Amino acid sequence: MVNEYTGPPPQEMETFLPQDGKNGATVYKFTPAKSDVEANGTIQFDPFKERKLEHPTTDGETLTHLLKASLGTGILAMPVAFTYAGLAGGILATVFTAFICTHCAYVLVKCGHTLYRRTHRTAMSFSEIAEVAFENGPEWGRRWGMPTSYCIRYGLFITYFGTCAVYTVIIATNFQQVIEYYYGSPLNLRVMIALLLVPLILLSWIPNLKYLAPVSMVANVFMGVGLGITFYYLVTDMPPVNDRPLFLPVMQWPAFFAIVIFAMEAIGVVMPLENQMKTPQNFIGLCGVLNQGMAGVTLIYILLGFLGYVKYGDEAQGSITLNLPIEEIPAQAVKILIALAVYCTFGLQFYVCLDIGWVAIKDRFTKRPKLVEYVMRTILVTAAVLLAVAVPTIGPFIGLIGAFCFSILGLLIPIVIEMVTYWEEGFGPGNWIVWKNVVVFVFGIIALVFGSKSSIQDILALYA
Repeated sequence: MVNEYTGPPPQEMETFLPQDGKNGATVYKFTPAKSDVEANGTIQFDPFKERKLEHPTTDGETLTHLLKASLGTGILAMPVAFTYAGLAGGILATVFTAFICTHCAYVLVKCGHTLYRRTHRTAMSFSEIAEVAFENGPEWGRRWGMPTSYCIRYGLFITYFGTCAVYTVIIATNFQQVIEYYYGSPLNLRVMIALLLVPLILLSWIPNLKYLAPVSMVANVFMGVGLGITFYYLVTDMPPVNDRPLFLPVMQWPAFFAIVIFAMEAIGVVMPLENQMKTPQNFIGLCGVLNQGMAGVTLIYILLGFLGYVKYGDEAQGSITLNLPIEEIPAQAVKILIALAVYCTFGLQFYVCLDIGWVAIKDRFTKRPKLVEYVMRTILVTAAVLLAVAVPTIGPFIGLIGAFCFSILGLLIPIVIEMVTYWEEGFGPGNWIVWKNVVVFVFGIIALVFGSKSSIQDILALYA
C-alpha cells in the first residue's frame, strides 16, 4: 500500500489550533476553519464527522471515566512511594511520571487520528493502530503489523482480566476486615469473594460506556469521600514537615517510579474511551479531556503522597488505609467506601476485556449477537471470580504481569508506533522526536526492571 505524504508530524499545538493551507503555507486561525476542504478544493476525509455512534459519550462523561481509571487503588500506595524519593523529590518525580504517562497516551491517540485520515477509518483500537501503523509504514516494518497487534491484544486482555480478579479480592478483603471487627470471628475470604459473583455480573451487564458513566461518577464520589476522611487522619496531629527529608538518594528513585507508573497508568482504556466520544478531537489538545483528567489526578497523587509521608514517614504501609485505626468508625468508613469505589470501577476495567473479547468473536455470531455478547460478559466475570476464589493471593502475580505489560504497552509501544507512523515525514528539527523517545524508552526500561523486581520480591515474601 502506497503512503500518502501528509506533511510533517503534527505537534501538540497543531492538534487543537485550526489551520488552513494557503499557497503551501500553514496559517493558524482562531476562528473555525473549513477543515474538510483542502487547498486544491477537493474534499478531505474527516473521521470525526463520519463517526456514527448509537450511544456516544460527552466530553464530561469521558473525563469521568478517565478519572476513575487513573484514580484506582494504586493511589493508596503513594505515601510509601514518597519514602523512596523524599518530599520535594516525590513531588518532582510524580510530575515527571505523570507527564511521561500522559504524553504516551497523547502520542497513541495522535497517531490514531493521523491513521484515521490515511486509511479513511473512523475508529481504531490500540492493537489496530499498531497494526495499521506498521502495515502503512516503512517497508522493513510491515511484516510486524499483525504480530504486534496480537501482542497488544493479548497483553491488555491478560492484564485487565487479572486486574478484575484482584479487584474482587480487594472488595472482599475490605468488607471482611470491617465485619470481622464487629463479629469477632474470622470469615472465609473465599466465601466473601464468591458472594460478589451476582453483583459483579449485574454490573457487567451495563451495555456501554454511556450508561456506565453514572457508575463511574458514583465511584469517584465514593473514592473522593474515602480520600477526604483519609486526609483528615493525615493532617490530624501531623508532625513538622521538616522532620522528613526533602530528597533521598537518586538510586532509590526507580522504586518510586515503579510504584507510581503502575498506579497511574491507564493505557488500556484510552482508545475505548476515545472511540466512544461524540467529539473525539477534544480528547487531546492543551485543554483536552486527557490533560484535564491527568492534571487533576496528578494533584491528588501528590497531595496524598506528601501528607502521608509527612504523617507516617518510613512507617507508611503499602496501602495507607492499613495505617488507619480499624477501631474507629471513620477509618472503617474509609474501607467500606474504597470497597464500593473499587466495585463501581470493576465495570470500567472489565470493559477493556469485553471490548477485546467481543471483537475477536463477533463475526462468528451474527444471528443473535446481543445474546452471545451477554453470555460472554457473564462467562468472563464468572471466570474472574473463580480465579480469585481459587487464588486469593493472586495480587503479586498480577502485579508482575502488570509491571511487564504496562511498561511495554503503556510506555514503549506508543513511541514505537509514533516512530513508524511518521517515518516517511521525518521527526522534526534536529530529530527531536527521536531524542524525546529515547528518554521515554529509558524510563520505560527502568519501570520494567524495577517493577518486575518489586513484584517478584512480593511473591517470594508471600511464600517464604
